[in-house]
Amino acid sequence: NILFISEKTRGNYMIADRIQAALGNKPADLVIENGQIVNVYTGEIYPGGVAISGDTIIAVGDVAYAVGADTQVLDAQGAYLTPGFIDGHIHPESTSLAIRPFAQIMLQHGVTTIFSDFHEVGVVAGLEGIEAILEEAKETDLKVYFVVPSHVPFSPSLETSGGLFDEAVIRKALARPDAVGLSECVCTYIQSCYPPLLASMADTLQARGTLQGHLPATSGPALNACMAAGIYTDHESFSGQDAIERLRVGCHAMLREGSVARNLTDCLQGILAQGLSLQRASIITDDLHTVDAVERGCLDDGVRTALKAGVSFVEAIQMVTLHAAQAFHLDGVTGGLAPGRRADVLLTTGPEDFRVQKVIAGGKLVAENGVFLQPYPPAVHQELLLHTMRMKRPVVPEDFRFTVDERAKAVEVHVIDTLDWIPITNDRHVVLPVKDGIVECDPQQDVLYVAQVERYGKNGNIGKAFMGGFHLRAGAIASSVGHDNHNIIVLGTNHADMALAVNQVAAPEGGQVAVQDGRVLAQVAYPVLGLMSDLPAETLAAQKKALIQAIQALGCPISMPFMFLSFLSLAAGGGYAITDHGFIDSAHQCVADPVIRTLYEM
Repeated sequence: NILFISEKTRGNYMIADRIQAALGNKPADLVIENGQIVNVYTGEIYPGGVAISGDTIIAVGDVAYAVGADTQVLDAQGAYLTPGFIDGHIHPESTSLAIRPFAQIMLQHGVTTIFSDFHEVGVVAGLEGIEAILEEAKETDLKVYFVVPSHVPFSPSLETSGGLFDEAVIRKALARPDAVGLSECVCTYIQSCYPPLLASMADTLQARGTLQGHLPATSGPALNACMAAGIYTDHESFSGQDAIERLRVGCHAMLREGSVARNLTDCLQGILAQGLSLQRASIITDDLHTVDAVERGCLDDGVRTALKAGVSFVEAIQMVTLHAAQAFHLDGVTGGLAPGRRADVLLTTGPEDFRVQKVIAGGKLVAENGVFLQPYPPAVHQELLLHTMRMKRPVVPEDFRFTVDERAKAVEVHVIDTLDWIPITNDRHVVLPVKDGIVECDPQQDVLYVAQVERYGKNGNIGKAFMGGFHLRAGAIASSVGHDNHNIIVLGTNHADMALAVNQVAAPEGGQVAVQDGRVLAQVAYPVLGLMSDLPAETLAAQKKALIQAIQALGCPISMPFMFLSFLSLAAGGGYAITDHGFIDSAHQCVADPVIRTLYEM
């Protein structure tokens, strides 16, 4: 009978093979013994092991019967056995790593599965670009699920992007076997019943996918409306109050502990103070800087943070495993140590000094004590992922002049002020001098020039405004990473250095640079889509640290300046932004004039 099944289909054979291994009629490929099982289903911790056949768990607990002559046996020596970690909302592009070095650093820290929309790739190169990246990911041991971007560009009338996700493209993407939902459904567009978004939401539900919300500062009736529309998760809780309100309306709260937004402690303290269940809460990173990924870790750092906040060891593990899988209705496939689940197993220390010691992904030992055992070679990229900097022409200093009436002595302007700990902007009104009709910035008042230059060769737009919070005393910085359009964003104290910075970023096919007085201080190249590098995480982190040090020497106090800079062009966020179309009033979704009034006398 088994022979008959094996001849019907490979899939049937694999099922039959697992059945025989689970029964003990066929030896397991790998058995982990002498461990402490962290059972995320029952909340227990007890002695036992895990038996694996191929890429699937076939037994948990007493697994001695599964050992045969050819079985690889791994002695856990009392280590805790947990499921592999699952990040339910991460943008790999924010690490600046191409997918293979990204997979490697994730696996080193115990992350064996991610859910990602690869939205930033889609912004530059559309669905075809995302599909090319997903193909590259198949050569790694990281399990990748695709959450389809809800629309690109996010703000069609306010920014220029390279890729396009409309209803037809989204419908095509949802048909992929790895597609599991619709990502970043923005509250503003849900409330306004934006027809293309509603159509894609309906298509997603029909395909049995989940709707992932992007609901910052959303509460009361607005939150009710999003949930009534079918939103299942949200990752924008900034406080315990935010998290509690989401949990109470049945929303799965993805609690963020990344690089630019570390909200996990505040959210958990609020939840625990009320004695509420964490069953519908998980930990995510969202945006993770390369240096943080190398030095702090990924979800393992999130577990340590949760433990410090008072979460029990089992609950902390549940929040990065089972709960994350449940957010996508995939807990029958992954997220726990149980027969039939993907063979993602971690050997870890206990809650007192939590560390990941060994990582098994898909039944394969891939990392041990933070060392990746068989590093992946760089991918041979498809052409559409390369040479994406297509500016119509090099910029010149005059392009960044903000001009007003030549008779003016000064102007009062809006200044986009960023905080130095989270990328939220405030509006500040400042009077700036005017000379020969050109508005001058004022570093003494922490007011700099900021601009975004269109880089896809579509229109040559340059949007201009004024920026605070970076405290640069000299020079300029520029980057080809700028959400949600990834044009070149530049910040500086003078127009000449700004022009040099932009042209320098465009020349090596993208990246980030700091310049001063006509010379380059430090630079990092991102040849893949102007967003990512093929360098190993540790090498890239060292380059980025040198770049950060150069910027901080110019006066900037922000620990990760370019991550904060990249969020200034979010036209779909709150407050004000800068895109290639100009100064954006995000709340009213329009291009605005940064000049409040013109002063003819001083």
